[in-house]
Amino acid sequence: MIRFGRYNLSEISINRIVSAFKSRAGEAPHTFAWEFSPAARKNRERIKNYQAKHKGERCFIVANGPSLLKTNLDLIKNENSIGMNRIYLRFNETSFRPTYYVAVNELVLEQFGFEISELDMPKFLNWNKRSYFDVHDPNCVFVKSKFVVRDSFQDNLTKPLAFGGTVTFVALQIAYYMGFQEVILVGLDHKYADKGLPNKTEKRIADSDVSHFHPNYFPKGIKWQLPDLLRSEIAYEIARRAFENAGREIVDATVQGHCPVFKKIDYLSLFH
Repeated sequence: MIRFGRYNLSEISINRIVSAFKSRAGEAPHTFAWEFSPAARKNRERIKNYQAKHKGERCFIVANGPSLLKTNLDLIKNENSIGMNRIYLRFNETSFRPTYYVAVNELVLEQFGFEISELDMPKFLNWNKRSYFDVHDPNCVFVKSKFVVRDSFQDNLTKPLAFGGTVTFVALQIAYYMGFQEVILVGLDHKYADKGLPNKTEKRIADSDVSHFHPNYFPKGIKWQLPDLLRSEIAYEIARRAFENAGREIVDATVQGHCPVFKKIDYLSLFH
């Protein structure tokens, strides 16, 4: 099968090419602002404050799969951690609060920006959606996406980075930049009950979201995109190799997780 980057040749259509050109055209003002605006310069200084901040330490990256309902997050309330997207919907059920928060999906930021703004931990957000947030807030740190055919791992967050089709890949790049020696993934079920075309923006029609830990994670009527699990796996492989090449490690402590990329480890064994 002939491939072009991560795509099969059969998947490349005129409509897809036109859509890609339109996206790049819309990207231009954000790229210009990232390079030359005063807000971007201040943002890069904020980013640099996190470089190697946690060198040699361990970190939990908490994804949003249904397995979180079987995961005692209270055990990591005093650990370094990164939460993502709508993890705050779990706060009523646990004393856990992530040390850092990451959200880069544009639909998530557009539709839940007010809720995200209320979070009081440092937040890593998508530069392209900065208008939904206070760019002068010291707790708001923006990362810049870049369009790529083939995903790559960025070790310098002051430069644009590939998002890899999943916020978890972005969180792994952030964790690397911060210097974490060991990253432990939880809630990375890597399995969706919803079926359809990946990355296509659609309105939710189901009454309950069974692909995440909360039934109203993506409620009926909300816009969302089915993840591209194949692209995610390719990105995870890239992240795993980057960590291994630096003498660091990513392990997967997700309860009954389906991601084939990372070494599996029992969650409770981490606290003995």
